Amino acid sequence: MTSRKIIRSLAMGTALALASTSALVSTPAHAQFGGIVYDPSNYAQNVLTAARTLEQINNQIRMLQNQATSLINEAKNLQSLPLTIVQPLQDQIRQTQQLLNEAQRIAYDVRTIEGAFDQHYKNVPLGASQRAMVEGAEARWQNSVAAFEDALKVQAGTVANIDGSREALGSLVSASQSATGALQAAQAGNQLLALQARQLADLTATIAATGRAQALDAAERAAAKAQAREQLRRFLAIRPRYLPGGSD
Repeated sequence: MTSRKIIRSLAMGTALALASTSALVSTPAHAQFGGIVYDPSNYAQNVLTAARTLEQINNQIRMLQNQATSLINEAKNLQSLPLTIVQPLQDQIRQTQQLLNEAQRIAYDVRTIEGAFDQHYKNVPLGASQRAMVEGAEARWQNSVAAFEDALKVQAGTVANIDGSREALGSLVSASQSATGALQAAQAGNQLLALQARQLADLTATIAATGRAQALDAAERAAAKAQAREQLRRFLAIRPRYLPGGSD
């Protein structure tokens, strides 16, 4: 190969290299495939926008799920306790009240008690006949016996309520432990307080009935002492006086 041919070949290679470089530099950032223009930068932007939109949708879905869970919990909190012992407790309290209302002779009434004490206890008629004094003592004794009988009845009613209290307590504790919401737990607690209130009512009735019997018994003994002194005075007044050294 001559030197001229070598120079020509080098010149043609250089020209082709320059043409290729020019073509690469001037090529735009998009291509055309079958009439569809493909822009990589626009495609990337669209993908980023779609990803952001999907993230927003996922956030909204999570918000809706949280709201649904909150509504379910609120619905549980509004559910009422399926167990109630209010009516049995009220019935038991009425039974105890009925026993108190059936008090014999001297009832649980302030005016009745004042009248009975003025007549039979505080102002014992010491100037009355022997027969009247015996009848008064008999009436006071019957008041005491009746009061003790009433106290025993109330105590028996209270003891009878213990078994019902045990069953109610077990049911309420079980219901409280299995409560599905705040309302059910609160209602179980309120009914436990109601049960305690009924037990306190039974205790109050028992103390009142026992105290009534003890008070009437103490008043009967006090009146009996006063009457005994008067009867002794009368007995000594009608008995012949003993004279020391007198003849047989």
